[in-house]
Formats: sequence, C-alpha cells, structure tokens
Amino acid sequence: MTVAPGEIERDFQLEPFRDYLALEAGHSANTVEAYLRDLRRLGEFAATKGVRAPAQLTRTHLRDFVYLLKDLGLSPATIRREVSAVRTYFGFLIGEGRVEQDPSDRLESPQRWRRLPETLSVKEVEALLAAPNVDEPLAWRDRAFLELAYGAGLRVSELCGLGITGLLLEEGLVRVFGKGGKERLVPIGRGVIGAVSTYLHTLRPRLDRGKSGGRVLLNVRGEPLSRVGAWGIVKRCARRAGITKRVTPHTLRHSFATHLLEGGADLRAVQEMLGHADLSTTQIYTHVDREYLRSVHKQFHPRA
Repeated sequence: MTVAPGEIERDFQLEPFRDYLALEAGHSANTVEAYLRDLRRLGEFAATKGVRAPAQLTRTHLRDFVYLLKDLGLSPATIRREVSAVRTYFGFLIGEGRVEQDPSDRLESPQRWRRLPETLSVKEVEALLAAPNVDEPLAWRDRAFLELAYGAGLRVSELCGLGITGLLLEEGLVRVFGKGGKERLVPIGRGVIGAVSTYLHTLRPRLDRGKSGGRVLLNVRGEPLSRVGAWGIVKRCARRAGITKRVTPHTLRHSFATHLLEGGADLRAVQEMLGHADLSTTQIYTHVDREYLRSVHKQFHPRA
C-alpha cells in the first residue's frame, strides 16, 4: 500500500506535533525535523499494516517497527532517537486527548539488544573504495568488488556467485539470486558501473582461463572469487584506508542500508533492494517497480 506524504502528515497529525516540539517543548529545528522524519517513517510502516491513524497502532506494531529498523541495519543511536520520537509523539497525543492509550510505554531500547554490526561513515566508505592501488595487478578486481558490495548492498555469497549475465550495466541494474534462489534487481550508480566496466574490459579477460564458470569476480588463478578471498580484499583495503573498525563484506551491506535509510529512503524500497523476503512477524512490504527503486537509489545513495 502506497500512501502519499501529505496523507501521512494528516492522518498522523504531524503538523500539531511539529508545533508542540518547536513551541512548547523548545526543541531545536534539527531535532524537530529529525523527529518528524522518524514519525513519517512510522507512518509508512503503519500503512503497510493497514493502519491509518495513531490510535490504531498497538504495542506489537511498534515492536515490529523498531525491530525492522534493527534488521535493516540502522545504527543503535539512530534507533534510540526513533524510539524517543515515538515516545514523545504518544506523550503529546495522550496530553492532547487525541488517543486514550500509549502503546509505546514498553517499547524496548536498543541498549538491551545484542550489538549491531558496525557501519562505516560515508567518508570511511570513500576511503575504502579508493584504497586499491591501480599499480597492483588485481586493483580493478578489488575496486569492482568493493563498489558492488557497497553500491548494491549485496551479500558476500551474492557477490561471489554473481554471473556476467547478471550485469545489466546499460540499464543501471544488477540481477541477483539471493537466499532461496529468489531473484531481485538492484539499481547501481555511476561509480559501480564505471569500476565494473573497467574491470570487465581490462583485467578480467586476462584472468579468465576457462575456469570462471561465467562469474564476474575471479581470483588470480582465474577461478571464481571465494568467500575467504572476498574477506581478504575488504580486510586489506580497510587497513590501507586507515580504518580501525572491524570491517567485513557484511559491514558494507549494513552501511548501504544505513546510509539509504538515514538519508530518508522509505523502508519498502530498502527492503526490496536488500532482498529480505520477510520478517518473522509478517510480510510488510509490497512489490516496488524498477523505476521507483532506481529513483530511490539515485536520490538517497551517496554514490548513485
């Protein structure tokens, strides 16, 4: 179910909440805008559940929403702010007599969760992508790998299994077969297309000795890149980039999701791009067409 932003503003009474935050609670303009962005995201989620008013939201809805944010890789700090926004919002609604019950009173805080994998900042990602030394024999292979890992948010198994036929570079898409063999199309930006094209036209023909199995990413022996090899690329480039955090291929996938979501991308589009079939509770995302995915990726991804 797609709901226009104006409908969310109206149905969830965000304009009077904005006035409360700014005029009565005395929050800064940045905090006001962050809280409203968080509430719009809650409204988008609620619409997928058929909920069109705050009084219809239950504790289960809010719990599923917060755990969805966790599953999609948002940082604990961002989720804590989201929880704070939801609690403040229901405190306002109760005070105004707009709802009778507060479903956020038992909403769990991220401090009680197992720690989420670390994500990289946009600056750290830029340093990582620039780390392969073009004078080294496999530099363009490494650059293509890193660009695909971050630019498309692929799992390491998807990266290692990616076939030449899965590259739809002229369309700005990658066709991926994820868990359970489920196919999805992921938009890619200019940085990914440029690095992959350079690799395909310069290095890969020299690596391919008939043992590639049609895979895109190959090792020095011309065989498909292994998961161990993928981890080695990330570890080596992170060290060269001066990144002290523990960085794995999955870190780049989490960073992909986090940067999109923190930039304001809606949850359904990111869910589709990540290839999450469903959550433990219920399927909450609907099909999103290719053009919409492309527009979301182009608007919100730092390297689109």
